[in-house]
Amino acid sequence: MEDPIQLKEEGNKYFQASDYDNAIQSYTTAIKLTKDKKALAVLYRNRSACYLKKENYVQAASDASKAIDVNAADIKALYRRSQALEKLGKLDQAFKDVQRCATIEPKNKTFQETLRRLNMEISEKLHIQFSTDSRVQKMFDILLDESSDKETIEKAANNLIVLGREDAGAERIFQNNGVNLLLRLIETKNPEMILAAVRTLSGMCSGHRARATAVLHLIGIDKICRIMALNHEDIALATCNLLQSILDSLTGEDKKEVRGKEDALVLDTTKDIRLIITHLLDMLVSKSVSGHGRDQALHLLNKNVPRKDLRSPDNSRTLFVVDHGLKKILKVAGQVQDTPDCLPLTDNTCFTTSVLLNKLYDDLRCDPERDDYRKICEEYITGKFDPHDMDKNLHAIQTVSVLLQGPFDLGSKLLGLQGVMEMMVALCGSDREIDQLVAVEALIYASTKLARASFIISNGVDLLKDIYKKTKNEKIKIRALVGLCKLGSAGGSDYSLRQFAEGSTEKLAKQCRKWLCNPNLDVRTRKWAVEGLAYLTVDADVKDDFVEDETALQAMFELAKTTDKTILYAVANTLVNCTNSYDVKEVVPEMVQLAKFSKQHVPEEHPKDKKDFVLKRVKRLLKAGVISALTCMVKADSAILTDQTKELLARVFLALCEDSKDRGTIVAQGGGKALIPLALEGSSTGKIKAAHALAKIAAVSNPEIAFPGERIYEVIRPLISLLDTERDGLQNYEALLGLTNLSALSDKLRKKIIKENSLPEIENYMFEQHDQIRLAATECMCNLAISKEVQDRFAAEGNDRLKLVVLLCSEDDPPLQRAAAGTLAILTTAQKSICHKVTTVTTQWLEILLRLCLHENMEVQHRGLVIAYNLINADKELAKTLIESELLEIMTIIGKAENNKDRQHIIDIARECLSKAMDYGFIKPIS
Repeated sequence: MEDPIQLKEEGNKYFQASDYDNAIQSYTTAIKLTKDKKALAVLYRNRSACYLKKENYVQAASDASKAIDVNAADIKALYRRSQALEKLGKLDQAFKDVQRCATIEPKNKTFQETLRRLNMEISEKLHIQFSTDSRVQKMFDILLDESSDKETIEKAANNLIVLGREDAGAERIFQNNGVNLLLRLIETKNPEMILAAVRTLSGMCSGHRARATAVLHLIGIDKICRIMALNHEDIALATCNLLQSILDSLTGEDKKEVRGKEDALVLDTTKDIRLIITHLLDMLVSKSVSGHGRDQALHLLNKNVPRKDLRSPDNSRTLFVVDHGLKKILKVAGQVQDTPDCLPLTDNTCFTTSVLLNKLYDDLRCDPERDDYRKICEEYITGKFDPHDMDKNLHAIQTVSVLLQGPFDLGSKLLGLQGVMEMMVALCGSDREIDQLVAVEALIYASTKLARASFIISNGVDLLKDIYKKTKNEKIKIRALVGLCKLGSAGGSDYSLRQFAEGSTEKLAKQCRKWLCNPNLDVRTRKWAVEGLAYLTVDADVKDDFVEDETALQAMFELAKTTDKTILYAVANTLVNCTNSYDVKEVVPEMVQLAKFSKQHVPEEHPKDKKDFVLKRVKRLLKAGVISALTCMVKADSAILTDQTKELLARVFLALCEDSKDRGTIVAQGGGKALIPLALEGSSTGKIKAAHALAKIAAVSNPEIAFPGERIYEVIRPLISLLDTERDGLQNYEALLGLTNLSALSDKLRKKIIKENSLPEIENYMFEQHDQIRLAATECMCNLAISKEVQDRFAAEGNDRLKLVVLLCSEDDPPLQRAAAGTLAILTTAQKSICHKVTTVTTQWLEILLRLCLHENMEVQHRGLVIAYNLINADKELAKTLIESELLEIMTIIGKAENNKDRQHIIDIARECLSKAMDYGFIKPIS
């Protein structure tokens, strides 16, 4: 049976080593085995300290209370509880605890200082509370007074929004009949007033479940949806944010941990969430809803219905939407702009719908669920076929087209339905422009996965060629050309698998560039020119010509900045092709010989896909302003900017960062800031690529310029994600360089790096065989050693961390010696216990120190002498050991040297060592 006293000692050791998880585990086991009340109180008090360090303030306060129950005068438990209560915002209770501490120990300066601080904070809080009530009322009076001037109204509205974002302000608004007053602002029908009211409500609901539920029921989901339905882009977006805040508060998505007992109450919010989803689905098919409102409804469904983690077994929201709303989504998918009965749409509606259909399909867990989804789609499409009504047929084919952009496998199956392909061919031959446009677009999307589109491959080329030759309509001509481009790029980057005759691909690309640069064509038509280039730039000749055409590049970048964000994927794809940032299988020469011998096809690289050509293309893109286009693309709505698009953008950024000389340009144009969201959200590959690009920038740039303000703290997690054995050596190395730069800037950054549990990974790379990686890890540790948490890890018993640093000082690599000696100098300066430990980790410690002090590199020598001084200063016995060694002779020679401005710092430290030895009486000055 385990011994509670031994477990307590074990917990204390873990705590001293900053291993709080294991300390909690030891104390918890000891608590279960202990029956003595006094011993239990000590264990609870110790565990409370661990929870304080872990920032779990609720548990810290609870454990401290259990210790106080045993001994009301337990000063440590009282102070720990006061610290936890202060962090939980319970200042009055925290004040009472510190007051008791000060009564027990009236001369304790810490308690007196805390009392003064808390007293000031409580007074300030009460002052704010009383003044906020009058401010809230005054703001509403201004906003509801028709005689108020515009500037005063604008200022009051902004103040109200700011107040709504603060918890205390939001509570005062709520308590002072604020929701009804905000409703009165909405009823003025003034767009500015509506925006101010909705944004204030959004702030009030954020992070507060009770207020969010109250707002939802006081205003009503009907009213909120009617506001979002207005034909005003900013109001639709603000209302979408309000609903998202409500949903986040209801589901707890905006909270990482329970902060207090009040918030720990679990309410069943399923009914409210389903009510919101039902109303959003109804919005999709309502004619009274604007295009912006419909887009925001789709965005909310995209974000809140499918599971965020596919490992979770609960996909009930998706099943609910499939059963009650899939037909409504399909109705939106089938809308064709410019037809008489079309619902109000924007340029992005169709694409957002395809994303939602794809996410719902991917969220289904088994074949029966997918079969139900397919049957609903089949019934819907076949139900639209009508030989006497061409508009219904058009609607059916448009629905198939959107499904092909979303869940492609399902779209392919629907293509096989009786009558679908025949209807597409019939629409191609129609006299109406709109019929031909829809049919050609459907053909293009049908040929996405060529391996599964055999019918399109065999019949599509002739059909599209026929349309291209016969039509005089530019809109149809360009779409037919894109279809041909897509089929022509079937061979990918394999030079030997060209679909068209030599020169045909270049001609198609030239025509695409011509359309792209034609300002007389509408944006939707020019967008298709970029779609064509996305396929044709697989060919190296095409991409080389394209980057030389600065006018075409500028035209594409300008299109990427327009409101139509459906173009983003095509632009990103084109840039990936131009920078060759797609994955390429490594060619093994032996396998090539084997393939030739067995008469198998061997892929060939185009001469213009070699590294020199790629670098030239990258330079051309940077000169044309690709970074400003990319930064604009990253800011797009999250429903439009899919994980696939984010991954493509990350690939492009990484290719652009390849040459260190270009990284300054990338930073200057905002590339560093744009990379952060790509590294934090998206596919695993995309996040790694973006993190690697961030590492390249952080490794050579000033991080404070590259990532200004608070953004600098967001860079740390992506860089640490590269410290993994699954990442390659270059990623490890550049991540370590980036972290080294960041850790040199401030203590706050060092604490953030440590908090992300990076220390074990950095320590592992200090054992690395690769010289450069080992050096980078040691330099990073040298900067981090300034932090007390790191110093405590080295001082703790039972590990070889200090031994490794001492041994690294003996390596024959001067930069590595400099980094290791720097780490040791910082550690021995910080803690005397480390000075003693240095002499026990290896028998060679003195020999290594002597080598450092004699080193020809001045930086290494200086650090060696600093270590020697720290050891002499730490303990008289230790100083005696050093003075009795050859170190005295070395220091004497250096200290007697004439003053020299280049070596003065070395001479001075040697003299300080000798002076200290004189103080101890080990040596005497020569008169």
